[in-house]
Amino acid sequence: MPGPFLLINVNNTFTKVAVAQNRTIRLRKPVPTRSLDAAFFHQLKKDHPDHRVVLASVVPAASRPAARAWKPTEIEQLSHRSPLGIPIHYPRPAQIGADRLANAVAAAHSFPLPCVVIDFGTATTFDVMAADGGYLGGVIAPGLNAMTEYLHQRTALLPRLSMAEPRRNIGRSTIEAMRIGTVRGYRGLIREILQGIAAELGPLASVVATGGQGGLIARGMPEIDIVDPRVTLHGLRLVAGLRWP
Repeated sequence: MPGPFLLINVNNTFTKVAVAQNRTIRLRKPVPTRSLDAAFFHQLKKDHPDHRVVLASVVPAASRPAARAWKPTEIEQLSHRSPLGIPIHYPRPAQIGADRLANAVAAAHSFPLPCVVIDFGTATTFDVMAADGGYLGGVIAPGLNAMTEYLHQRTALLPRLSMAEPRRNIGRSTIEAMRIGTVRGYRGLIREILQGIAAELGPLASVVATGGQGGLIARGMPEIDIVDPRVTLHGLRLVAGLRWP
């Protein structure tokens, strides 16, 4: 695959930037999305002057200065109109988020099908891939961190929570009780959704976890076959190869 490419994944909370050369991805330190501005993207271009760019953004305010930093021939803003190499079996493809499209591309090329990719981000998304590698649709649920932050903000006595595996099933402190309710309770949410998908689609060949809390949740779920924190970036890398073969 030619390159090198600059991969930019703008999510609601953090933005990941990586350099891809062939199959290798070098990830830079994530930055808070709220800090992105025109100067950030112009500095990226200065640091990587010969790189073509694939941008996946779910934050329009960040997409605009990124688009202005590069010539149209140098940047691919990921959408359903991008070269994806997969069929889209979704009634309104323009509504599919760019990060979810990237996950779908990675899944179709990398994992046994049919497949579900669960992305544990600000929201937790389920992207369902058919046996032919086509994107079918999915599910959107509240993210794990968003749920715990809501509890902290909306109650007078519940603290802000750091995620960790609970040691028991009956909490002996407020923190412990919250961890049981969030981590183990969240696994129940994931399990129920997966069961519903399988009941409608049929047996799944693979279930893949990605995103910030993917590893933690997957440790207690035999239903999850693969943990890969770079699924979205691999999808962007594959799109780059299709855009500039």
